[in-house]
Amino acid sequence: MKKYHSFKEFYPFYLSQHQNITCRRLHYIGSLLVLSLIIYSLVSGQFLLLFLAPVIGYGFAWVGHFFYEKNRPATFSYPWFSFLGDWVMLYEFLFKGKGK
Repeated sequence: MKKYHSFKEFYPFYLSQHQNITCRRLHYIGSLLVLSLIIYSLVSGQFLLLFLAPVIGYGFAWVGHFFYEKNRPATFSYPWFSFLGDWVMLYEFLFKGKGK
């Protein structure tokens, strides 16, 4: 795998690893559920639920990669860039109409 030194350089690769629409949709669902869980935890005061956030977020994403995209998640090689990529991809889907 190529060595990426910036998120700007990494993001096109990240998108290339999310060509399958079901994989992308699972990422979107997982990310939106994580946001919902965070809001619910803060409003309800049930802060222990926050421990579920990584399980939900990565669970949906990894199902997408292993069963639909059939590739290895970039999280294993570039955890921080991959984390940012999830949120940028969701933002572009919600507010720019990309990745439908």
